[in-house]
Formats: sequence, structure tokens, C-alpha cells
Amino acid sequence: MRDKKRTGVYAGSFDPLTIGHLWMIEQGVRLFDRLVVAVGINPEKRYTFSLEDRLVMLRDSLRQFRNLSVTSFSNRYLIDYAQTIGATHILRGIRSESDYEYERTMRNINGDLDSSICTVFLMPPRDIAEVSSSMVKGLVGPKGWRRVVRKYVPDPVYQHIIKAHP
Repeated sequence: MRDKKRTGVYAGSFDPLTIGHLWMIEQGVRLFDRLVVAVGINPEKRYTFSLEDRLVMLRDSLRQFRNLSVTSFSNRYLIDYAQTIGATHILRGIRSESDYEYERTMRNINGDLDSSICTVFLMPPRDIAEVSSSMVKGLVGPKGWRRVVRKYVPDPVYQHIIKAHP
């Protein structure tokens, strides 16, 4: 019997949430007793969607998961945020070699700061491995974009994008 519940935190900008993120979240709710999906806010970064919009899109897309909560944090290291919520794990995705190099470095720094929080890496299936928020945003605009974008985002996100780009 475990003494401590496994709490994972999956953080990102989710600008917007994609089917790749959704796959990671689906795995996370199976792996952990509790999963916190956290929108990380970097004051130096410019976002397409407001924090409020991103939180609404996440909550609307993730209603079916009972052991999940959606929140945000700002201007702090992920490891510090993980400590404040009592996380036992950080969940991260790796889609490419460059993701691996970056995530490996971050895992090592996080381990230096708090070795009790374990980082778990998942690799998405091949058919969604290339999907990213940047890719989705880059597809919006040209003739036929709605048909293409619909494949890469959950329906609540798609509906939000349609409203933002009539």
C-alpha cells in the first residue's frame, strides 16, 4: 500500500490545447491518482490566447476526467510550483531529439532543486508526434483552414478558434 498519493503536474502554455496535449493528459490521469494541468505564464512571452481563454478551453476539453484539476502559475520555476501543490511527479512530453535535449536538461536542474519529485517522460504516438500549438496557429487563415485545424484540436478549442477567426 502506498503512503502518499501520486500527484502529477503537467504544465505548458496550452496556447492552444492540441490533441497532442490531450493524449498526454489522458495518459497522466491513468498514471497518477491526481493530475494538475497547469498553465505556466511567462511574463516575457507573448500569447495568442489570454490566460482566461486558455483556462476555459482546458476546462471545457477536460470535463470528463474526475482526478484532474486545471490551474495556472506565473513567473516561477515549475519545480517550485510542483512543491507548493505537493506533486510527486512532473509529466513531460518528448516529440523530437531537440525536445529530449531540452527536457533532459530541465529534469536534471529540477532534480538538483528537489530530488524527491520525479520527472516522467512520455512519447506520443507517431500520428500525433508532430502536433504542436505553434503548428496549429500556423494553419489558421488560408482557404480551407477550418477543415485542417479541426483534426488537431479538441472540439471546445476548435469552437473557440472559430469564434476568434470568423
